[in-house]
Amino acid sequence: MFRTALRNVLAHKARLLMTVLAVMLGVAFVSGTLVFTDTLGNAFRSQSAKSYDDVAVAVSAHPSPEDAQKAPGLSQQVLDKIGKLDGVESVTGRVDGFAGVADKDGKLIGAGWSNKGTNFAPGKDGEDPAYDFGDGTGPTQAGQVALDKDTADKGGYRVGDRVRVATNGPVREFTLSGVFTTDDGAVNAGGSLILFDNAMAQKLYLQPGWYTDATVSAAKGTDDTALVDRIVPLLPASGTAQTGQALADQQAEEIESGLGALNQVLLGFAAIALFVGVFLISNTFSMLVAQRTKELALLRAVGASRRQITRSVLLEAFLVGLIASAVGYLLGIGLATGLRSGMSAFGMKVPDGPLILGATPVVAALAVGVIITMVAAYLPGRRAAKIPPVAAMGSVHAVATVKSLVLRNSIGGLITAIGAALIVVGASEAGDTGRMLVGGGAFCALVGVIILIPLLSRPVIALLKPVLKGFGVAGKLAGQNAVRNPRRTGATASALAIGLTLVTGLSVLGATVGTALDKATVDQVKADYMVTMADGAGPGMDGSALAALRKAPGVTAASPQQSGYLDVKGEFRSFSGVTPGDVEQVLNLKTVDGDLGSLARGEVAVAEPTAKKQGFKVGDSLPVVYNDKKKGTLTVGAIYEESAFTSPFLLDSKILDAHEEKPFIPQVFVRMDGGEKPANENALVKALGDNPAMTVMDKQDIRDAFGGPINLMLNIMYGLLAMALLIAVLGVVNTLAMSVFERQQEIGMLRAIGLDRRRVKRMVRLEAVVISVFGAVVGIGLGSFLGWAVGETFKSSVPGYTLVLPWDRIGIFLVLAGLVGVLAALWPARSAARLNMLNAIKAE
Repeated sequence: MFRTALRNVLAHKARLLMTVLAVMLGVAFVSGTLVFTDTLGNAFRSQSAKSYDDVAVAVSAHPSPEDAQKAPGLSQQVLDKIGKLDGVESVTGRVDGFAGVADKDGKLIGAGWSNKGTNFAPGKDGEDPAYDFGDGTGPTQAGQVALDKDTADKGGYRVGDRVRVATNGPVREFTLSGVFTTDDGAVNAGGSLILFDNAMAQKLYLQPGWYTDATVSAAKGTDDTALVDRIVPLLPASGTAQTGQALADQQAEEIESGLGALNQVLLGFAAIALFVGVFLISNTFSMLVAQRTKELALLRAVGASRRQITRSVLLEAFLVGLIASAVGYLLGIGLATGLRSGMSAFGMKVPDGPLILGATPVVAALAVGVIITMVAAYLPGRRAAKIPPVAAMGSVHAVATVKSLVLRNSIGGLITAIGAALIVVGASEAGDTGRMLVGGGAFCALVGVIILIPLLSRPVIALLKPVLKGFGVAGKLAGQNAVRNPRRTGATASALAIGLTLVTGLSVLGATVGTALDKATVDQVKADYMVTMADGAGPGMDGSALAALRKAPGVTAASPQQSGYLDVKGEFRSFSGVTPGDVEQVLNLKTVDGDLGSLARGEVAVAEPTAKKQGFKVGDSLPVVYNDKKKGTLTVGAIYEESAFTSPFLLDSKILDAHEEKPFIPQVFVRMDGGEKPANENALVKALGDNPAMTVMDKQDIRDAFGGPINLMLNIMYGLLAMALLIAVLGVVNTLAMSVFERQQEIGMLRAIGLDRRRVKRMVRLEAVVISVFGAVVGIGLGSFLGWAVGETFKSSVPGYTLVLPWDRIGIFLVLAGLVGVLAALWPARSAARLNMLNAIKAE
């Protein structure tokens, strides 16, 4: 039977090609993901370990706002005491924060969120071991900075040039003293690194004479753990100390955790692709078994047992899976290499390191490819074993019995009903529990619909018959062929249905949330402009930026959305500090009760959902604890409709300022005389000192900023799901190609009675389009249902949430499904049209 299985694989190379491709693509996704994350993890771990090679002990201090008034970090006196301990060779203090560099066009260089500034800390030899200067030297006096090489190259800067440096306050100009290379994580993340002299860095980020972190180098023979024990008593209450090795291990764990999340996401999409591939594989082996009915029956007649027949089919599947897994693994290595190189397109640098080819990706590739193929081939192999020897007397294929179809439909109906019930219950439950129920229900519903899809094929395809009639005899034959074998049609359409279920569900969610956010922008923002830090840069704007905006010519109202957290009745609550009087002019805040004018009296306004949940009413007194630990009482002066642009609690920003060392201002809303126009925008830009780290956004920019991440996420999801859809297309090609081979005699007879080549091609193409559209209709229907259910679980957290069906995208999906059918039919249609009618009529 082994020789028989091997002969069958070699005899049906072309027919098994699509199966090999499907398994190969899925395996490539799995193995490529594992190799990619292993390589990335090893590179970052090596870099992290290298960063702490010369660090015996790492010390840090991050005090609370209350403690920071006494000791904002590590004082120079503390570092001097540490430096005098036995076994300590040197102590280096560090202080850092946001800083960005403008290029020659005034644009911010690098990703804003990872642009960093820190102090140059030279040792006795005048060098800082953390940085390798290829040109110039580090900044040693006020008015000097040094840049990492990538930033200097992007900005076209050379030693001696004047450099504009942006922080969250006014822009400053410095002289470039040197260019260096470094393994700092900010640079590797696509950002920039700026070195200031020690005094300037402390002035910008903390206070003169204070540091946030320090590294300790030890003399040879010193025990690092013992050194930690001697350092800890010298530290302030907020100080911590750990060995450099412990810190490197901690960072390695964090890297592992971060890459693990990425790994799971990519493997999830690989699982979807393989799940789709199961239908292609099962369909292929089902058709091969059907075409070899006579051969298998003859084997039974000469003494082969049912078990041997099943083993023969499974052995074929094993060989196909083994070949596909081996090729897929090699393709996965190429995919991992491409992903690593492609990260540079997003501005991220991957540390140098070898490609890690561990045992896990190899084992996973072989296990996944072989097991998936054999599981998918099991049912066709079992059906092959049931072929009676008497079938060898004719070429009649074994057909499914009424009993088997009734049992299949009953099971499918039950599973679908359970899934639908779980989805509906989950949608009404909302929250994490609701999403878990919807997820479980979605799986059941998808499995149930896949089982029922042969039953659904006849009524759904019947709806297309009026359209098919317009194509004459070819259209009529295509409709009949599509429903001739419901199992085959269902299995082929299932692959497309799964892919489009996920794509449609994501589209419904994206369109619904995007519309809600867009509506919120139009309805809630009365301001002409919103000023914010570029690309999420830095810790928000400085108070000086707000003051400068208020003085800009033409400004009639300006209110910050100053973010803060206060303890209200024992629970931390998010507050927005605003400017009373101005906030009503820049944001459309509708009051339900009370008056927003109460903000000017030092009272608080509460969003309606929060007020209902907590039982707050106008006039209630709320005991609060501010960030500096001082206690107070706030009176509820107004209850307003929830806004996407504010926190649940509104308060005069002056009250927050009195208890904050540094305000955190993510946005400032500005209204100007004359509304949106270039002159007004330029006035705001100039008021900010042409700061490249700050962005002035009009209403359209605000809409794009809120909707952009959703569209980006959808595009990434579409790209990852493209693998599953590609496998689905291969399934359509495979089904049609094997169907044409199976129907050679029939096609020959049609040609003999007058059906020309053009109409034969049309018949095959229309059959492909019908199957593809059928799968698309099922997928779009189920996907829309799931999109509604998932949306219901979080609609309470999205103001203005209303279900939106993206009819334009749904229409595109249907058109693309039809186009998929046309493209998938190119080769099979050409093969059918080129059949020699006499040879085809003689074919068995």
